[in-house]
Amino acid sequence: MAAAPHLIGELADARHAELDRIGQADLVRVATAGSVDDGKSTLIGRLLYDSKQVLSDQLAQVEAASVRRHGEGVLDLSLLTDGLRAEREQGITIDVAYRYFTTGRRTFVLADTPGHVQYTRNMVTGASTADVAIVLVDARQGVVEQTRRHLFIAALLGIRHIVVALNKMDLVDWSQARFDELSVELQALAATLGEDDVRIIPISALHGDNVTTLSDVAPWYTGPPLLQTLEEVSVQGDQNRTDLRFPVQWVIRPGDATSHELHDYRGYAGQLASGVLTVGQEVTVLPSGITTKVAAIETLGKSLDIAVPGQSITVLLEDDVDVSRGDVLVATADAPEPVREIDADLCWMSDRPLRPGARLLLKTTTQSTAVKFDGFIDQLDLHTLGRDTTAPEQLDLNGIAGVRLRSKRPLVVDAYATNRATGAFILIDEGTNDTVAAGMVRAS
Repeated sequence: MAAAPHLIGELADARHAELDRIGQADLVRVATAGSVDDGKSTLIGRLLYDSKQVLSDQLAQVEAASVRRHGEGVLDLSLLTDGLRAEREQGITIDVAYRYFTTGRRTFVLADTPGHVQYTRNMVTGASTADVAIVLVDARQGVVEQTRRHLFIAALLGIRHIVVALNKMDLVDWSQARFDELSVELQALAATLGEDDVRIIPISALHGDNVTTLSDVAPWYTGPPLLQTLEEVSVQGDQNRTDLRFPVQWVIRPGDATSHELHDYRGYAGQLASGVLTVGQEVTVLPSGITTKVAAIETLGKSLDIAVPGQSITVLLEDDVDVSRGDVLVATADAPEPVREIDADLCWMSDRPLRPGARLLLKTTTQSTAVKFDGFIDQLDLHTLGRDTTAPEQLDLNGIAGVRLRSKRPLVVDAYATNRATGAFILIDEGTNDTVAAGMVRAS
């Protein structure tokens, strides 16, 4: 279980007092990215090791593997995250490795994503739910093509907080001039991508300098170490609390709710994706357009007056209306219009190319429907990071393109830039049941 959350202070509206109890999010999802050999796995291993999150049997296995790989006297912390045999043999990351650790202030989910260009789809997968991205840069090599690509993907995925770890500073003698030079280049690159919260920290993952504690090897650096930065970055404001979206996951009837003896009980369970839901609020059921009011909100056997994004709740409505899985409750005052045509950015994850006319299954929140791929809008050039408006004939593995989809039934979606919860989707091959793409709805 996560540690108790930090309180976020009183809000002006008394109805929102429940937000004080919930407080600042204490679970932060972090994705690491960077070029091959920049030290991503070593950095995560260092964070786990220095924060004393490594069990004794795990450490013994890593020590033994380090001896086999490097000889006596070397502890290879990258082995804590490189789990596949091919990764350990080649010294690279192929799959997305997830690790968890807790400090006195927060709980972290760390995704160690691959650096090779051919594993771009794995990087997209690992970073898709991240609140913060750590982009590693080798201080000797500086900004390379993969640095630009990973910063672009982080911006595309709506990650608002970027921490650039200038690694291997010990190999450039902790040069302040080199740090300043790269900082100017990285800040300029991030600004062109629309990222305004970028923090640059000089580190040595191998030796642990400026990772969990400040080191005296760089007295010219006066900022916090990496771990403190992760503990202090504010992600609570990233939640969309304006646009109410409650996707219905399950309809609870008397036989399912043993704590309720009333035979007319009907609750709608799910996770509040965005917005703030209150008892008595007028809501509209989409796509049907039926309007009603919230009679009660329940969670874990307790009644709530208010619910906020991320809470798993059961909603009871005042009227006996037709609501089923896949429907979405929205605020009547600003209800969106369900759509059948979607423009989106798509990352293709299948070995079989995507071609116009393909028919797939689209899944977003609890909604699923068949869609037809109508055609390309543009394609991302992963070398220049520009948009090529010449429509390609097909989209190959790891390719990213703007596409137009047409759905069989109306969908309740938002632009990904304003609502990550309802702006993200996956595409599934109905024949193989494989996930073949990850998508982000574009602004209309």
